[in-house]
Amino acid sequence: MAKSDAETGDIDAGPVAGLGERLRTRLSGPKPIGFFLFLLIAVTIIPALAISTVLLQRNNDAQREVVNTLAEAMASSIAEAVDGELRGMIMTLRVLSTTPSLAAGNVEDFYERARLALASSGSHLVLFDENLRQLMNTREPYGAPLGPASDPATLQRALAERAPAISGVFREETSGEWMFNATLPYIQQNRPPRLLVTRRNAETMADALSQQMLRGGWNAALLDRYDRVIASSFMSSDVGKPFFLDIPSGFSPQTVRAVGDGAESYLAIVEEASHGGWKVVAWAPTAAVEEPMRRSLRQLFGGTIIIITIGAGAAWALGRQIAKPVRRLADDARRLGAGEQIEASVYPVAEITTVSVALAEAAGDRKKAEGEIRLLMREVAHRAKNQLTVVSAMAKQTARHAGSLSTFLDSFQKRLYGLARSTDLLIAGGAWGVELRALILAQVDPFKPETAKRLELSGPLFRLSNQAAQTLGVAFHELATNAAKYGAFATRTGRLVISWRVEDDILTIVWREHVVKDGGRRLAKRGFGTEIIERMVGGTLDAEISRTFHRDGLEYIFQIPVKRLLPDHAHLSSQESLR
Repeated sequence: MAKSDAETGDIDAGPVAGLGERLRTRLSGPKPIGFFLFLLIAVTIIPALAISTVLLQRNNDAQREVVNTLAEAMASSIAEAVDGELRGMIMTLRVLSTTPSLAAGNVEDFYERARLALASSGSHLVLFDENLRQLMNTREPYGAPLGPASDPATLQRALAERAPAISGVFREETSGEWMFNATLPYIQQNRPPRLLVTRRNAETMADALSQQMLRGGWNAALLDRYDRVIASSFMSSDVGKPFFLDIPSGFSPQTVRAVGDGAESYLAIVEEASHGGWKVVAWAPTAAVEEPMRRSLRQLFGGTIIIITIGAGAAWALGRQIAKPVRRLADDARRLGAGEQIEASVYPVAEITTVSVALAEAAGDRKKAEGEIRLLMREVAHRAKNQLTVVSAMAKQTARHAGSLSTFLDSFQKRLYGLARSTDLLIAGGAWGVELRALILAQVDPFKPETAKRLELSGPLFRLSNQAAQTLGVAFHELATNAAKYGAFATRTGRLVISWRVEDDILTIVWREHVVKDGGRRLAKRGFGTEIIERMVGGTLDAEISRTFHRDGLEYIFQIPVKRLLPDHAHLSSQESLR
């Protein structure tokens, strides 16, 4: 005999037995969620391991390419900064060469002007004649004895090429500091040539190197045309010395390997500057460059082993964490079907928490919907009773003043239509009430003439309760009917002006008709309209009503306490609490 699910232990006995039987049929036996988590982890890790094995070598090559590219960009950026500094020095010389005193041969005046111009720049200017003798030096007082040129080779090259020239690094005899020159030949017709030289300390070029973020063992050096160090980020004491790596002359920017300081290997990038044959060298020990790559490989292998271990444990733990909340959600679903209240719970899994909140909200919405249905049924019964009361009063009053059955039917039907229009507004407004302007238009529109200027409405927004809207709607219908029969709308030129305002918690409504008639409208006998206004509006809404027959038409003034007109906010609050 076949055993039950509970006996075999395949699934839990109870209400879910039927579901388990369907799953058994479809999947040949249900599997715990941990099984699927293990399967997911295996499907994820195994292909990843295979792909990682292939990508390890490619990663190594790619990282090397990135390092080379970054180093080349760093060397190029330093070279551009150096070129900018050298161009600035040459531009300064070109500007000083336009000084009129230089063209006139007034060396003393030119000395003063150049000294003032370079006072805050950290540079100084030297003027040489065609024999390379110093005529002035802004570093020394004018007229002081001056020594021979410290760098005659650069001066001679500038004279020979008649173009600006940048010197290499040299030690100045007077100060003992390492300097370099920028030379500009000054040529005038029929006059011997002159040489303008601006001189700077080599230490100032270290700023161009410090602006770059040198990391990972990388260093940078600026070399002159003779491969002597002008500035270095590695050791400042190397200034003026030959560079420790053998850099071939005319070397284009590319990656090279060189051996220096014994057998240690270096990775170097060389970039030629645009002036003076200077070079920028970025270098780093090969071991320092490749160490991050080796470290990444070790971390990758170690991380893979850790992931496999953690994944196995996580699959077991997650299976337990998910199975319990799912069983609780099943219990909540059964309680929802029975109409019981459900409290939302917070679970470790966000999606399960979302489902729990949704079930709780569904239970709350069900309770609210049931409460709203009961409230709407009471509201319908209440409004139906009010409508029947109004209809009964209208029938009695109409019958009392009707001369015949046809007159009764006509008057009663028109009044029912007016009441129906008010009811439409009540339904549209719902519990929030009816806008006063909309109520007036609904009752007056069927009677007003086509000329829009013959009806004027003015007043602020004001919302009426449902009961007040029904009462005022009947009154406005009666006034509009009389205006169409005897008043403003009974002639071609009559006008109806309706205005309202709120002052001191009193709503004042003025109904004013303007009709050109001799003597105006006379006071007629009391009819149904008058009783509607006095009994229903006056009695129900505690209104003070005044009726005046002016010479040019009728005027009604209603003064109604605002508290008798506003929607029932306590009723609205009870509705909101049910929602």
